[in-house]
Amino acid sequence: MSLHQPQQGTSLLDFARALDFAAHKHIDQRRKGVRAEPYVNHLSEVALLVAEATEGKDAVSVIAALLHDTLEDTDASYEEIERLFGEEVVRVVAETTDDKRMSKAERKQHQIDAAPGASNRAKLVKLADKVSNLRSMAASPPADWPLSRKIEYFEWAFAVVKGLRGVNPRLETLFDRAYHDGLAELRGEGV
Repeated sequence: MSLHQPQQGTSLLDFARALDFAAHKHIDQRRKGVRAEPYVNHLSEVALLVAEATEGKDAVSVIAALLHDTLEDTDASYEEIERLFGEEVVRVVAETTDDKRMSKAERKQHQIDAAPGASNRAKLVKLADKVSNLRSMAASPPADWPLSRKIEYFEWAFAVVKGLRGVNPRLETLFDRAYHDGLAELRGEGV
């Protein structure tokens, strides 16, 4: 038995624990789109995008991707995540969490301003999050959002990602595709 096998097993176990934790914390949450998908679908997509982008070599980033909305959208605490998943994971989760004490406009501007200075792991998670959000917006947009608001969301996501570039070409390509294809879909231009 290799010395590396227990480490890999621990990462898989940590991943399963994080998935279970996130699923339970977000149990009653649904996406805002017309299909109202379970929120955990978004978390799993973000984790998959990060896992693929890192070729499965960065368990911390993948676990943080699963947990990236727990501080912001659930009753999970910083201390709880640190105790269960460690200091590295909670730092990335905290870095990708919006401060709900700010107004929505302030939070959106803060994401744009903070993006260039984020850690590489936080950039990976944020980039994957934006890919997932744009895909969702194109496939299942909120029914009560006018076209102008949807397009505004795409433009804001583009501004955030501008500060995340340089961390992972694969995710950047996926974002660019989601951005261009999504706008075309929203405008009824087809792709």
